[in-house]
Amino acid sequence: MNNTFHYTSPLGGITLASDSETLTGLWFDGQKYFPHKLVEESSEAELPIFTQTCNWLDIYFSGKEPGFTPPISLCITPFRKAVYDILLTIPYGQTMNYGEIASILAEQQGVERMSAQAVGSAVGHNPISIIIPCHRVVGADGSLTGYAGGLNKKTALLKLEKYEI
Repeated sequence: MNNTFHYTSPLGGITLASDSETLTGLWFDGQKYFPHKLVEESSEAELPIFTQTCNWLDIYFSGKEPGFTPPISLCITPFRKAVYDILLTIPYGQTMNYGEIASILAEQQGVERMSAQAVGSAVGHNPISIIIPCHRVVGADGSLTGYAGGLNKKTALLKLEKYEI
């Protein structure tokens, strides 16, 4: 059974999803790739994982780095898992570009190169925005590119982390 919960952030509504034990989704309401069908087929619930995630979000939106990550569970490909694992290493208030992530993946997999476009697709489909910090990924020249929640939200999240834009 999928469960959902709504959180009101300074940047708008956020929908959380859970399998009752772990966080399985976190999206700005209406963002690109928002799982409308999942939400329609879920029930609204108050669960400990939602309390923990809301606590994380409260700390984050207060301008501080949360010192923990709520338990996450994702049904994704090994490639996307590898990309998201790298995203989780990007420090608060810092960024990495798609090419850097592709280079790390290539090294991890023992291949000469990896597609930055494939990395971009994985980043864009991140089902747990903010906590898996896809907003910290920028273009090769440092420009703010693509964000499923919208560039205005990406800019606001980076400013919140005191990243120089």
